[in-house]
Amino acid sequence: MSVATKSLYEMLGDEADNLLNHECKTISKDQLHLPGSDFVDTIWTPSDRSNRVLANLQRLFDNGRLGGTGYLSILPVDQGIEHSGGASFAKNPAYFDPENIVKLAHEGGCNAVASTYGVLGSVARKYAHKIPFVVKINHNELLTYPNTFDQIMFGTIEEAYNMGAAAIGATIYFGSDESARQIVEVSEAFAYAHELGMATILWCYTRNNAFKVNGVDYHTAADLTGQANHLGVTIEADIIKQKLPEVNGGYKALNAGDSSYGKLDEKMYTDLTSDHPIDMTRYQVANCYMGRAGLINSGGASSGASDMADAVKTAVINKRAGGMGLISGRKAFQRPMKEGVELLNAIQDVYLDEDITIA
Repeated sequence: MSVATKSLYEMLGDEADNLLNHECKTISKDQLHLPGSDFVDTIWTPSDRSNRVLANLQRLFDNGRLGGTGYLSILPVDQGIEHSGGASFAKNPAYFDPENIVKLAHEGGCNAVASTYGVLGSVARKYAHKIPFVVKINHNELLTYPNTFDQIMFGTIEEAYNMGAAAIGATIYFGSDESARQIVEVSEAFAYAHELGMATILWCYTRNNAFKVNGVDYHTAADLTGQANHLGVTIEADIIKQKLPEVNGGYKALNAGDSSYGKLDEKMYTDLTSDHPIDMTRYQVANCYMGRAGLINSGGASSGASDMADAVKTAVINKRAGGMGLISGRKAFQRPMKEGVELLNAIQDVYLDEDITIA
């Protein structure tokens, strides 16, 4: 056991053995398309992606501390719109300046930085050749009164291309009243991005107040998020970003009583998943065409002192499930830059540690 792995056991505490030694007996790892140095060659080259898309995917995989591994560490900062600038940057006002966002990703050894059309455009000539840009093209803004929850387009695909972006990113609120329109908008945007040679990353979020049943929030249920992923890869997202599953049985909860929702098979819960977080995350990976489209999980909100351990735990679950990496923002930028870099490096160390294997 390496020194790094010993430190990891200490960081994971009582959960270490359960997470690091778990063996997945649901969907076996030999059924998955796993990240590796030749991922673009083996998985994407036979697809309908153009040479320019392949080149930009390779740019993402070759940059940063994880370059050449097939894993991704991305810094996403779109919270200035999604959560309001004041609420997001009050803990560290330096990040009102877009350059510090890009600096954090660059100095933190990330594969790419994902942010808004305005943030990346403001520093594009200085940084677009130094770190791959992922331009987030739609957002949920919180200034409309009363607050609404809908993803609307900001900026254009052509301008993302003109600023030298390697990829675009978008969110769809699957399950929401607006999801049909969002699916059409994002599908068209992704097709145009691919035509211009950019890769595509989809934030596959579920959103509907009905997904909260008897005090349980099923927005992160493995079965619902897994289906959101499956819809995401259907519109040719190259990479899927999803929240880590915390529960399961969303379809069952929404089909209780006289209600009827979706379709389910009991084997989804008995054969394809268990209540173990790695098994639930593997179900998410399976719905990404068995890993052909890489799954990157969200780092989640900042909780303060436990952020480092929480981020490392999420990375362990994602990697051992067969995922492709982490996209972690608030835990990194809502603290001094030096600490943010350390947190990003700790996440990356999980993917560099050969002792942490696929479950």
